[in-house]
Amino acid sequence: MDLRLYQRVELKKQHPCGSKVWKILRVGMDIKLCCEGCGHELMLPRSKVEKAIKRILPEEEQD
Repeated sequence: MDLRLYQRVELKKQHPCGSKVWKILRVGMDIKLCCEGCGHELMLPRSKVEKAIKRILPEEEQD
């Protein structure tokens, strides 16, 4: 899966704050995500993130 810095992704499961949209802050073997709803940051292995992503939001939806 082609993941790039500052892309917004929608995950399958909702965060406790109610948001499903996350921004990618770091890409490598681990992916750092930031919740768009509450600003919570977490770092997960790439394999887990790729399974959790429902869709990558298009550029026009990012602003």
